[in-house]
Amino acid sequence: SDEEALARFAEAFDAAEASDYILIDTPGGDTAVSRAAHGMADLIVTPMNDSFVDFDMLGVVDPVTLDLKRPSLYSETVWNSRKIRAAASGKSIDWVVLRNRLAPTEARNRRRVDERVQALSRRVGFRVGPGLRDRVIYRELFPFGLTIADLSPTIRPVAMSLQHVAARQELRALVGSLGLDVGDELMAAQ
Repeated sequence: SDEEALARFAEAFDAAEASDYILIDTPGGDTAVSRAAHGMADLIVTPMNDSFVDFDMLGVVDPVTLDLKRPSLYSETVWNSRKIRAAASGKSIDWVVLRNRLAPTEARNRRRVDERVQALSRRVGFRVGPGLRDRVIYRELFPFGLTIADLSPTIRPVAMSLQHVAARQELRALVGSLGLDVGDELMAAQ
């Protein structure tokens, strides 16, 4: 039941509350636990691929003109969480949408999606953060259970290249845009 799930969530959150950061990965659906997690958040990070399929979770566009018609259910859920949080505690929730798996080349569809994301951000109040390109290095490191931040002089399971440096810079920019104090520690290894 929702009550049981919310009780387990509250218990887990209370146990982790002394931590510097708590990361909650919510399901894509609208659930009581997801709404509770959104309401407790200081920062909501929403990744999306460069497609209107992913954009649909944020906003609805006219299928012919691609004009933004209205925010979607998820945008409304975040909006409601922000209103409830502000009314209850006076605190705001920062919302950042990150473009994910960006194609290396500029495409017309990417530009169209970007225009709609920017328009919706002004309408519902999220920031657009720097995304991560679709890079081979991420797929190369995955079988090792590693990320670009794990690489160091002693941990290099694949040959290093300028692409690794570019990927590290992208990650550094992403972490910096979120305003987290972990950027230098996370990216200290070279």
